[in-house]
Amino acid sequence: MQWKDALEILLFVFPLILIAPRYGYWLARRLDQDNPTIFEYNFFKLFAIKTQAQTGKEYFKDLIIFHTLGLIVFFVIIYAFRLATEPMSWHLALNTAVSFVTNTNWQAYSGEVSLTSFMQMLAPTVQNFLSAATGMAVMLVLVRGLRNRNCQTIGNYWLDLFRSITYVLLPLSILLAIFLMSQGVVQTFDSHVEYLTLEGLRAHLHLGPVASQVAIKQLGTNGGGYFGVNSAHPFENPTALSNYFQLLSIVFLPITLVFTYGEMLNRRKHAWTIFLVMAFIFVLGLIVSLAAEHASNPALQNLPFLEGKEWRFGKTASILWSSATTAASNGSVNAMHSSLSPIAGLVALFNILLGEIIFGGVGAGMYGMVIFILLTLFLCGLMVGRTPEYLGKKIEAYDMKLVLLALIAPSCTVLLGTILSLVTQTGMASRSTIGPHGLSEILYAWGSASNNNGSAFAGLNANTIFYNIGLSIAMLIGRFGVIFPVIWLAQSFSKKKILASNSGQMSIESWMFGILLISIIAVVGALTFFPSLLLAPVLEHLLMLRAQVM
Repeated sequence: MQWKDALEILLFVFPLILIAPRYGYWLARRLDQDNPTIFEYNFFKLFAIKTQAQTGKEYFKDLIIFHTLGLIVFFVIIYAFRLATEPMSWHLALNTAVSFVTNTNWQAYSGEVSLTSFMQMLAPTVQNFLSAATGMAVMLVLVRGLRNRNCQTIGNYWLDLFRSITYVLLPLSILLAIFLMSQGVVQTFDSHVEYLTLEGLRAHLHLGPVASQVAIKQLGTNGGGYFGVNSAHPFENPTALSNYFQLLSIVFLPITLVFTYGEMLNRRKHAWTIFLVMAFIFVLGLIVSLAAEHASNPALQNLPFLEGKEWRFGKTASILWSSATTAASNGSVNAMHSSLSPIAGLVALFNILLGEIIFGGVGAGMYGMVIFILLTLFLCGLMVGRTPEYLGKKIEAYDMKLVLLALIAPSCTVLLGTILSLVTQTGMASRSTIGPHGLSEILYAWGSASNNNGSAFAGLNANTIFYNIGLSIAMLIGRFGVIFPVIWLAQSFSKKKILASNSGQMSIESWMFGILLISIIAVVGALTFFPSLLLAPVLEHLLMLRAQVM
């Protein structure tokens, strides 16, 4: 590494530390309103939507019905109107619809040939807003549940959705889209432009409303690219500045919402503790990735890892992006993850497999981390022989069942899906290579889908009935299998009284709590996925050291 690489990392870190907390505090005051404003009241009255507070059951019902209708409309738009150059099969269209509705944005297609510009605007871009706003809404529900006393309600889904889009996602997306256009990101209703090749042949470049989709795909931790090669495409990411601001936008809102969470609960120090835990895991992975990627490859006569990188930005920018996009559940890429060194690939894969907790998706990262916080406090309570509490609320057996459901659902889906791929000819036939790297491709695909990340190793042929249907199920379980217990947790906590603080309670703002939280995250991740990681990227690294490729 050179001094400019270190400068690049510092320029990425410091603006986030300076801006995100302050914006998070301001955002808390904007979103923390029990009653609708006059503007909100008139808007919902126009559509005959009720805005009174809902119970957990009512909240979840509206959420599921809304996303089910969104999935159906999305599927009809991209499958029924077969106007693209390469129309989608029914199973690919279903996979794509599920992908965007669940905030995963897994893509087994190339957007420029499989969807027209109108389809991209009407389906993926709309769902980028709605799915991200739902993650924020569920986080707000959890905050209310922890804050309420003896209350049966936890908020209104439609108000939370509206505020998340109107006050957060839409304004930021407009600003970012304008900046991206200034850098040369395409924003036009023209579908293509013709040009003459050096051989004298006529060809065309795909165009479209790219900047508007790129802005929300990054800010909403969605990740789906307008073009097949995603943020490595010069029309999506043309300059070093566009790359820098897109990189910042990937993690900006997930970090911001940590401080929003703390401000709404009047626990700023607790928010800083959570952020530092997230940042520690992220920085540790980043250091390991950079060290591995800046080394040489013994299997290729000690040449550096050059293949698959976008050299307009450089190796360090590629690693920063791969770390941020897997940590923040974004899924966009500016380099091929399959071409990463085995250890850098291991870090990207491990970030995903931990779930949405190292910043995570918008809103989802915060409520995912609360799941681990509750698990940590429960285990600590067992060790000292007292009933665990969080923010003055007792953590009871019912609550822990919901916590375990949220932890187990995506993890089991990853492992069961990987096993199913390994024991079927259809699953194995989609690999681009054999050996441990082929296992990494399969494990990465199921991990990415089950934890709603959306990035891929880019070697697995996932456009088959087996993977399209299987990964669709994994995405639904990974999204709603976590949202369901979180909403019911919020309902459970909302009904409880807040106990007076005492000296026997464990401090959730201390460095000791932070260390315990990191330890629980590491232990759960290691126990669940260590054997799989050992047989995939770790084994590939050991073979590479012996100058073998498989």
